[in-house]
Amino acid sequence: MPHGARPLPSQVCRTGRVNLGLAMPTVEQVREALVEVKDPELNLGILELGLVYDIATEGENGENVNVMMTLTSPMCPVGPMFMQSVKDHVLAIEGVKNANVEITFTPPWDPATMASDDVKAMLGIW
Repeated sequence: MPHGARPLPSQVCRTGRVNLGLAMPTVEQVREALVEVKDPELNLGILELGLVYDIATEGENGENVNVMMTLTSPMCPVGPMFMQSVKDHVLAIEGVKNANVEITFTPPWDPATMASDDVKAMLGIW
């Protein structure tokens, strides 16, 4: 910023620091990135399956992203690889510095109540 110039209101974050083009990741951007991630066994998107329970961005510029999700089975043999794929997709978002993927089985995944209508139709659940 040139000497003496004042930042635009959109360049000042809530702490008063100037943000000059640093991307501030949003939950929606994270969701968009996760659309590409598919369950390796079902080959269906994790968002459509209802495997993602929560997404949160934290930090001064939203640079820390936490994803709370589950797996289709507690004994999922590809769980670690699956988690890494989620983490890699989140880290690919401009402005994200840290990505934490936490697995929970509470509540247990139930495609009848958590999956999208399209996925329910594909899986024959009605």
